[in-house]
Amino acid sequence: MSLIWVNDGLVDETTARVSPLDHGFTVADGVFETLKVKDGQPFALDRHVERLKASANGLGLGDINTELVEKAIVETLSANSPIELGRLRVTITSGQGPLGSNRGDTQHTLTVATASVNSWPATTTVAIVPWRRNERSAVVGLKTTSYAENVVALEAAHTAGYSEAIFLDTQDRLSEGTGTNLFFVTNNTVMTPSVKCGILEGITRALVIELCADLSIDIVEDEFTIADLIAADEIFITSSTRDVHPVTTLAILNQQLISETVLSKSVGPVTSRLLEAWSNTYSMNTNP
Repeated sequence: MSLIWVNDGLVDETTARVSPLDHGFTVADGVFETLKVKDGQPFALDRHVERLKASANGLGLGDINTELVEKAIVETLSANSPIELGRLRVTITSGQGPLGSNRGDTQHTLTVATASVNSWPATTTVAIVPWRRNERSAVVGLKTTSYAENVVALEAAHTAGYSEAIFLDTQDRLSEGTGTNLFFVTNNTVMTPSVKCGILEGITRALVIELCADLSIDIVEDEFTIADLIAADEIFITSSTRDVHPVTTLAILNQQLISETVLSKSVGPVTSRLLEAWSNTYSMNTNP
């Protein structure tokens, strides 16, 4: 049984309550961050708090109390049993509101919860799904709580036998996963979809781009197609909990959610080099 931060203090998970009129519940009017927890410490805390602040402003929630957020994170981790490997979720909503899209005038709702997770396997599999990311969405680039399309896409990928779903955007360009950013390697150059393609700029994505610069690995942020991914020598995805995760199987699902194309990929030298550099640089550094 764990303790969860709700608004201004810790409560037992069995008694934690948020109003059923909260706009985060009724219309998904909120933002969130998921942080990796290792040996009881949050990873990249400053970066996550800054992105949470940017998402809140982008969604129109206004300024958030970052000092309270950081306090809530620290106290939630301290109050619960030490976590060897886990995730911590920070959620901020616009608070209670009418039963419609217009907002009320109450204070934000803040919750912080944490849980242990299992380690990911050494490699993973992905499937490109037939639905599209909207690169012209009003909330593009914001980490909002509106994740229904991600839930549907991920369930389709899992049902087909794959670990993650990859979206194209409305112009058929490679975009992102349901909770990951996409990278691939061609001729020793790392490629990743640009912000033009409807992606959320992940914390791990940014750190990998920085690592490439440190290692003098060429990296290109641009617009790419399925054909570019099929022709790639190596593929990997990144997220706060997956770190750098090599992809060994790429599938393409049709409208009937059946695998039309299935390709095998190797964990190549560039991905291996980034994996080693990530481990050496960030295995003990909890707040880069």
